[in-house]
Amino acid sequence: MTVVPSTKYVHNVNDDGRYFVVCLKEKTCTCGRFQYEEIPWEHAWAVLKWKSLPPDEYCSDLYKPKTMLKTYNMPIHPLPDVKAWLIPNSVIADDVLPPKFKRPPGRPKGKPRKKTARELSRIKGKNTCSTCGMAGHNRRSCRNKPKDI
Repeated sequence: MTVVPSTKYVHNVNDDGRYFVVCLKEKTCTCGRFQYEEIPWEHAWAVLKWKSLPPDEYCSDLYKPKTMLKTYNMPIHPLPDVKAWLIPNSVIADDVLPPKFKRPPGRPKGKPRKKTARELSRIKGKNTCSTCGMAGHNRRSCRNKPKDI
């Protein structure tokens, strides 16, 4: 990967012909992984390595050792065997039913169908008749049909 600086914080990263923009100030990359995972991934890592910056400052606090220790500071006690559980009779007597709402058939109103790349790239043109070769109609509505003898 080659790194080309644009400004102090914004860098362009060439990854085998694909270009990505990494902003260290906002902790973003155009690949989306840096801001999603909140960890410097390959493009951000290349910039940090190129600038000789420590990656610790660009990781979320969730991944730092102090936060991990605070998360698991409270003891977690295992549950006893299922046979030893004390479940109140009022809970056992309750029947859990599925929700009453049933999704109606068909496409939801207001949501257009997502078109495939093939549909979007297709050039729309006029119909061409397979019988006479003229545009504007098909063979079913062709008036230039050869007459049967």
